[in-house]
Parts: sequence; C-alpha cells; structure tokens
Amino acid sequence: MPGSTFLYGSARTPFGRFGGGLAGVRPDDLAAGVIRRLLTGLDPGVIDEVVWGNANGAGEENRNVARMAALLAGLPVSVPGTTVNRLCGSSLDAAMTGSRMIETGDAEIVLTGGVESMTRAPWVLPKPSRAFPAGDVTAVSTTLGWRLVNPAMPKEWTVSLGEATEQLQERFGISRERQDAFAVRSHRLAHAAWEQGFYDDLVIPVPGTDLARDESVRPGTTVEVLAALKPAFREDGTITAGNASPLSDGAGAVLLGSERAADVLGRTPIARIAGRGTAALDPRMFGYAPVEAADLALRRAGVGWGRVGAVELNEAFAVQALACVDAWGVDPGIVNTRGGAIAVGHPLGASGSRILGTLAKVLVERGERWGVAAICIGVGQGLAVVLENVQI
Repeated sequence: MPGSTFLYGSARTPFGRFGGGLAGVRPDDLAAGVIRRLLTGLDPGVIDEVVWGNANGAGEENRNVARMAALLAGLPVSVPGTTVNRLCGSSLDAAMTGSRMIETGDAEIVLTGGVESMTRAPWVLPKPSRAFPAGDVTAVSTTLGWRLVNPAMPKEWTVSLGEATEQLQERFGISRERQDAFAVRSHRLAHAAWEQGFYDDLVIPVPGTDLARDESVRPGTTVEVLAALKPAFREDGTITAGNASPLSDGAGAVLLGSERAADVLGRTPIARIAGRGTAALDPRMFGYAPVEAADLALRRAGVGWGRVGAVELNEAFAVQALACVDAWGVDPGIVNTRGGAIAVGHPLGASGSRILGTLAKVLVERGERWGVAAICIGVGQGLAVVLENVQI
C-alpha cells in the first residue's frame, strides 16, 4: 500500500488522579518515559520526527515539550520535534500530522504522542501593561477550561465545559439515569480489562512512583452510588463528578511508519491509518463535534458504519459520548469495550494517543477489520481516525 501510514506500537503511563500517584512527576519526564519504552530495542536515530500533543503549555511542558522530551529520552540531537495543541485532541492530532508526513514522503518513521499533568498546571497572572498596577490581580488556574478570555469573544461561547454539556443534554434529552449507567459501564469494563491483562503490555510503570494501574477506576461504582452525587454545574443539572471524566495526569506514545519502515524497525505493522476527519461547530457544541469528524474519516476511508467493529470514543462526559453514539447509530456494545475516560482518566494532551493505541489492540484482539478513534475538543472541535487491522 504505497503512501500508507501504519501503526507499529503504542505505550502509555497509567493515568493518575489529580493530586494523585503521578503528581510528583514533571510532564516532560512522563513524556520521556513513554518515548524510551516505545523505542526499546530500536536505534533512536531512525526516528525522523517527534510530534507531541499538549493542551496547556503554560508550565513545565513549555518551550516545545516534544523537543524537550526527545532530548530527555536520549534521542540524538539531530531528531527534530514539534508540539501540537488542539486541546483535548492534541495527541490524536499529532498522530494525524505524523501520518501526513509519512504519506507525503517527508518522513518514514514518526514518533507521536502527548502528555498532560493537570495536577502541575500552574496558576498564571495577566501581565500588566505597565509596572505596579494599583488594583488587585487574580491568579488563574490553567488546569482546565477558559482563562484570560478575550472580551471580544461572545459570552455564550465562553461558558464552562460543564455548562455547555448541560446545554447539550437539554438538546438531546439524555437522562441523568442513562448517563450514570454509562459511567458505571466504563468503570466495570476498565476494571475487567485490567484484571484480564489487556493493559499489561500497553501501560508502563513510571519510575519513582508506585502507580501500577489507572488510578480513577472504581470497580465498586454503582448506579445507586452515582445517583446520590450532586450536580456539578447546575443546581438542577444532570452532570456530576461521577458521569464526567476526572482531571488526570499521564502520557502516551504511538509509533508510526511507512510500509517500508517494517524492515528498519524489525516490527510487524498492527494497523493502517485509513482515514482522518476534523470537524468544527459552535463552541458550545464541542461534545457533538466527533459525529461529523468520524463520518468524514469513514467517507475518506471508503468504509460505512456497518463495517465498523470497534469504536474508541473519549468520554469527556457521559452526555456527549451518548449523543455521539446515538447519532452514529452503532451498537453501543462495540464502543469503549475496555473502559473509557470516565474510568481511566483524561489527561488532556495524552488521551488521543490512548484511544488510538487501545483501538489498535482491540481490533487485533476481537479480529475486527475496521475501527474508529474519536475525540471531542473544547471550543467546538472534533477529530477522528479510522484504523484498518492489517493482522487479519
């Protein structure tokens, strides 16, 4: 398949809770760790480019974390690196960017991935236009969401992610009960995947920590437990801490290459990137943007939804995930069969690499040919990638 891009491997850290098991680790060190692991046994000099995703960029991941992580990981100084920021979709965007480089002949082997430490995201102060302002200045958290908003931006666009998702809930009438049931399923499947060893060769330990598994998975969660939680964004709302993804820390990497790269890497390709899709909507509709992104990716791959055997959809909120699944009309049983972000966690810049790597393994495990990885993105965007299992 001349001009195609293949996935040759993936790895990620366990995802830690906000303030939890990875709180003491810098994001550039998290990124360097997964790079080292994914390149075990390889000459790092064969990497043509490092493309890395990160949503924040305001703290220790500043100054082009792709380049910093590559240097920390011991890659030759001759290997260039660039950082991609498409908020929650950053590392999926990094993989899409890397695949285009390979398909145009600009590269043979590209290391892609992403990282986020939401725990270590700094507070920032707006810089005054002149020294010693007379008034108070407020420090703003860069962990998540809007900050230092341009006053020219329409106020209805700059509502919180939670409020925007409550508006999505009103539009599609997705009940609190259905959201909670979806969240319970996420925890149950994630726990089962860990118990069955699914993640054993995908998730690597982080030196200096004791975290061995995704820290937010709660196997004992029930619909009754979640029903007792108070709404997080509206007094009469439906979205709670239990049916939304948690703030998280983590990193993930995906190794991409041409068909010829198999000989250089000494590895067999796992999956082919068959289609890519990007979509944008009103910023308040960010949770629904994966619908068109996935439809577009499938059209470009020449595949219909009826042939798709697995879907990895990042669960930013149960509402938006359910709205997308409903719109696609797919069997919910093929979606996030090994748990999703509500249980596993959502370190913004790393989640795209997580869903892509997980999807590739699920396709091989289930013997399915076609799969979709999709993710919603704040400020009204969505991304999707279609994978073809080349091991069947």
